Amino acid sequence: MSFSITAEDMFDQVKKMSTKERIKFFSLIAINAFQESDFNHEQLFGHLRNDIFSAEEAAEYLEVSMPTFRRYVQSGKLKPKDVIGRSQLFSTMDLRKLKQILT
Repeated sequence: MSFSITAEDMFDQVKKMSTKERIKFFSLIAINAFQESDFNHEQLFGHLRNDIFSAEEAAEYLEVSMPTFRRYVQSGKLKPKDVIGRSQLFSTMDLRKLKQILT
C-alpha cells in the first residue's frame, strides 16, 4: 500500500503544528534535504508570500516578545491586514518589511 499527500495537504498539516513541532520538522528537513543544495529564499518560502499570520505567529516571525509586538502595532510600525473579531492578522510582506528595518 502506498501513501501520498499533496503539498497543500502537507502545508495544512504544518500550519496545525505547535511551534516546537515546526522547529523540529524544519530542522530535520534542513539537515536531511538541503545539505548539498543551494536554495534561495523565494524557493523555500515563496509560497508564504500571500499568507497571513496571527499576532502570536507574527511576533515569533519577528523574533520579539508579544509585548514588543503589541508596541509595534500600537505605534503604527505594523498594521493588521485584517481583523476578525478580536484577532488581528498580519501579511507576510508587511512582516518582512518590518523585519528588514529591525535588523
